[in-house]
Amino acid sequence: MSAGKLARTRNGVPLPRASVPRLDVGELRRAVLDAASRGDRLVALFGVPCEPGRVELHAVLADDSEATLRVGTAVVDEAYPALTPECPQAHLFEREIAEQWSVVPEGHPWLKPVRFARPARSGRDPFGRKEGEAPVAGVMDYYRVEGNEVHEVAVGPVHAGVIEPGHFRFQCHGEQVFHLEISLGYQHRGVERALVGGPDKRSVHYAETLAGDTTIGHATAYCHVVEALGQTRVPARAQALRGVALELERLANHTGGLGALANDVAFQPTAASCGRLRGDFLNLTAAVCGNRFGRDLVRPGGLSSDVDEALVARMLERLDAAMRDVRDSVELLWDTASVQARFEATGIVSVDDAEPLGLVGVAARACGLERDVRRDHPSGVFRLAYIPVSVWQTGDVFARAYVRWLEVQRSAVFVRDLLESLPAGPTRVPAAALAPGSLCVALVEGWRGELAHVGLTDEAGRFAAYKVVDPSFHNWSGLAMALRGQDISDFPLCNKSFDLSYCGFDL
Repeated sequence: MSAGKLARTRNGVPLPRASVPRLDVGELRRAVLDAASRGDRLVALFGVPCEPGRVELHAVLADDSEATLRVGTAVVDEAYPALTPECPQAHLFEREIAEQWSVVPEGHPWLKPVRFARPARSGRDPFGRKEGEAPVAGVMDYYRVEGNEVHEVAVGPVHAGVIEPGHFRFQCHGEQVFHLEISLGYQHRGVERALVGGPDKRSVHYAETLAGDTTIGHATAYCHVVEALGQTRVPARAQALRGVALELERLANHTGGLGALANDVAFQPTAASCGRLRGDFLNLTAAVCGNRFGRDLVRPGGLSSDVDEALVARMLERLDAAMRDVRDSVELLWDTASVQARFEATGIVSVDDAEPLGLVGVAARACGLERDVRRDHPSGVFRLAYIPVSVWQTGDVFARAYVRWLEVQRSAVFVRDLLESLPAGPTRVPAAALAPGSLCVALVEGWRGELAHVGLTDEAGRFAAYKVVDPSFHNWSGLAMALRGQDISDFPLCNKSFDLSYCGFDL
């Protein structure tokens, strides 16, 4: 089978780049399509300049049933046959490749920029931009629905309240949404480019700020890459405390998200309470490292902080108190008919749409897809400890909210168990130099979903390329699908139920 031509590896296991097959672009395309047809997910698809005027495509796929990853490459010039018509989950990846490297995926059904980056190569821009033209987010041709009484509603990029910028273009008939198009790019900071040439003292700080509410998740994924490429064995105590920090991050964000959903339907008892309780979980992280978001905690080789018995006792007491209050607050949502009337059958994404789009995390599990890196591609403490995968079947706002509640309960049990059984020993060892000419894929289940970091080193053991795929990159398309056939007034509720990141998308 074509997929057999791809190199096989596992989460956090490095490969020599020379062992990754460089296929003809047609062979790579067939291998990716073959693997996807058998249920593999497209984790990452990206380009790396390799020769003058040429780009090396890298494809990373995940076989969740066998806990394996498949990797392959192909060198392309100006164009290649697009994957998207037969593999929809490639659609944003291929638009990004065209934008960054001026390589045209021929046959792509809706080829347009993703973030409006500056054209990479003169005379070869698929979007008609002039060489040296400054990138401007939001300047693009939007999809339009024509017809009597069809109208267009533009929202953002500047929004009311404290929120990141993003533009939403609705095609409506009356209140009903026919189509939503989402345009981002306003938060683009060039973080992936800044990581090239590392690791250095700034690299881990870039990783922590890829998406501020996912500090622990992204820092952990980055450290997994560095540790794997340096064959650094992280102490057991550090692995356990990393697991605690990751699940505290999940607890804080899910609790805050449930409160925000309650606020969007004007149910103030849960909204007010969960807003406070989110702070209680953030303060548990601050008790460990001094920062509520976990900055400066996860470092290559382990952690920068430790906990003693007295602190563990206080954390357990505060965790139990927070969970009692969370339970009382959240269960009000499920017991209130007016809340359920707004949650149920609103913003439905079917499993038939979720699977080909490659949705991950809460958005996928709410559609009945059992995708969770902690179980399917475990690393660190998750190789030894198990958290049941929380799923629901209806794919609506209720499902996305209820999956969060299931995960809150299970993460709290997990954190308690880890704190009560922390192994002894150090929390950090020196990180070794990175192996030259190597590739490593690290997957971590962040609170939104799968975080993928791919590091490629050069012959000096420095990063020649670094690719990050935040779960939001997969899931913004799910939000667009959720709005089809909905009233436009349902948009804030649907948007919050996905709870996606703008800056995590705009790397």
